[in-house]
Amino acid sequence: MVDQNFWKGKKVFVTGHTGFKGSWLTQWLLLLGATVKGFSLEPETNPALFSILQLTEHMMHTIGDIRDGEALKKSLVSFQPDIVFHLAAQPLVRRSYKEPHLTYETNVMGTLNLYEAVRSCDTVRSVVSITTDKCYENREWVWGYRESDPMGGYDPYSSSKGCVELLSSAYRHSFFNVADYGKTHQVGLATARAGNVIGGGDWAEDRLIPDCIRSLSTGKDIVIRNPRATRPWQHVLEPLSGYLLLAQKLWDEPQQYDGGWNFGPGSAGALSVSEVVSLVVSSWGTGGWRVEGDDGPHEAKLLGLDISKAMSILGWKPHLSTSEAIELTCRWYRLSFDEPDSIIPYTKNQITVFHGEGKSNHE
Repeated sequence: MVDQNFWKGKKVFVTGHTGFKGSWLTQWLLLLGATVKGFSLEPETNPALFSILQLTEHMMHTIGDIRDGEALKKSLVSFQPDIVFHLAAQPLVRRSYKEPHLTYETNVMGTLNLYEAVRSCDTVRSVVSITTDKCYENREWVWGYRESDPMGGYDPYSSSKGCVELLSSAYRHSFFNVADYGKTHQVGLATARAGNVIGGGDWAEDRLIPDCIRSLSTGKDIVIRNPRATRPWQHVLEPLSGYLLLAQKLWDEPQQYDGGWNFGPGSAGALSVSEVVSLVVSSWGTGGWRVEGDDGPHEAKLLGLDISKAMSILGWKPHLSTSEAIELTCRWYRLSFDEPDSIIPYTKNQITVFHGEGKSNHE
């Protein structure tokens, strides 16, 4: 489990800390007693979870672009972190069709810049680089992908994340090889692949839950394009608990825990878009949805993750069902509209209860 004694006083560098998942991770690290520095672009949405949680008051905060290798290296080396989480990315499939150059440059070269910065900083011992379930060569299988399955990616976003996995493997062999640990370096490098993450505070474009909330909160029908597309849905705290646990384990035993790890919801969490939208409407209490428009650019129809490795070796497992994750998410958005002054303590409470019990009782 995530060990507060381990994290207390650790210096943690987070790229992409102004994003949805980065904001949740930063808040959790602060609650654990870590000293956090972030490097990221300005929040891309308004509202943004990073601003709502007022995280700038509790951390070191640098606005920068990971494509700028020198700025990234300067920021990281000056902080002398113990642990690095790499979340900065261009994370949207549809945007990657419109801006493939930006997607590859940010996701691949940005990661290369980060690894070079880590090589210049002799205090770093654990690096967890976040990719995606879409990094695999998708064959529309009904079973989940394992960490040993080939990398691939039909669209530029998925392909760029597959490239990040290959890049990470090359750095793990060439510069952070476990055979040389304690001799030429002290870095454990792992990659983490999660499913479709949901939770309060996501306002991004072209994502299902934010689209649902925007429609429901304004009394409009939810419009979906691909009702039968199936994804592994999970609450954001689920994979974040895996990332934190993985960094802990890497600290002491990089030989055991480097490499790639899946942090999906398990087979029960693989639901179609229409099933998820129906659960959201039910949780919200009012509203409806309809299918409209064409499918748009190609996206995988069927996608799942095999989490056997994380469960058996890392000792990690998911705790929330998809319906529980959606219920928590809808409560968060409801409160953000009805009682905005309560959203910071409520967000912290969701983390604290999840961390303390591994199961939610977030009334």
